[in-house]
Amino acid sequence: MVRLRLTRRGRRKRPFYRIVAADSRMPRDGRYIEVLGTYDPLKTPAAVALKQERVLEWLKKGAQPSVTVLNLLRKAGVLKPSKVAPAKA
Repeated sequence: MVRLRLTRRGRRKRPFYRIVAADSRMPRDGRYIEVLGTYDPLKTPAAVALKQERVLEWLKKGAQPSVTVLNLLRKAGVLKPSKVAPAKA
């Protein structure tokens, strides 16, 4: 199953995340299918950059977003509240 989730980048105590489409069996920072955006929690307010068309296309194909990615998509206005249920961990 394909999941939309975060992969951690950056150095120690300075996290930076990529939002990616990845196989659910791969490790957190392992191989991914496509980079869909970035998330920088250290900026004020937190910066989220997304490829909205690609995100929506992956969701139509059946990709399940993680809880964190689902919240980021809702805050960015890509999804309306309660439109997609988060994937079970």
